[in-house]
Amino acid sequence: MNNSVTNTARLLGAGLRALLVLTLVTGVLYPLVVTGIAQGLFPGKANGSEIEADGRVVGSSLIGQAYNLPLKEGQETPAPDLKWFQGRPQNGLGTNSVNTRHQLILSGATNRSGDDEELVQWVRDAKAAVVKDNSTDTYKVKPSQVPPDAVTSSGSGLDPDISPQYADLQVHRVAERNGLSTAQVRKLVEEHTEGRTLGFIGEPRVNVLELNIALKELTAKS
Repeated sequence: MNNSVTNTARLLGAGLRALLVLTLVTGVLYPLVVTGIAQGLFPGKANGSEIEADGRVVGSSLIGQAYNLPLKEGQETPAPDLKWFQGRPQNGLGTNSVNTRHQLILSGATNRSGDDEELVQWVRDAKAAVVKDNSTDTYKVKPSQVPPDAVTSSGSGLDPDISPQYADLQVHRVAERNGLSTAQVRKLVEEHTEGRTLGFIGEPRVNVLELNIALKELTAKS
């Protein structure tokens, strides 16, 4: 009986020591090492890929933002503020209903098939809006010019980038709304166009937040 109790106590003691050691190694030391390496080699990414403007953090290069006008009485969805470059549609999983202090969109895809009637109608409506919003007195957008990313949301619904084609489509409208020349705005797009990662991964892209920050700086100088 005494031997059994002693063996049980030894096993419990060994198990407790193993728990403490593993907790220390995997729960304290390993996270500290990984965090230290990340902060030392990739501080920007480790801290959320923050983007600053006017001396404060205004967003992340990994998360898209909406550039909309304040809701008017009777409106269910805000209208886009057309002086800014617009990102991809943000359909996702709907809007945030928990922390209502912030206007957030829940990350996720619509999970609708390509022939879903409502999805097809969304795309048609989005294309018509892109054509209408980006046409000016001197520049008319054709439906054939509208790229796919202008009328479809990404898998997360939070894509921060648009294609160079969609950015270029918005140049005339942005220039007119901000009193700039199309050459000035097109140069901004070119300066903020990133190529494929490592030359072959992904597609060329333009970060909308970074582009709009540069646009704000340009209009302030003009």
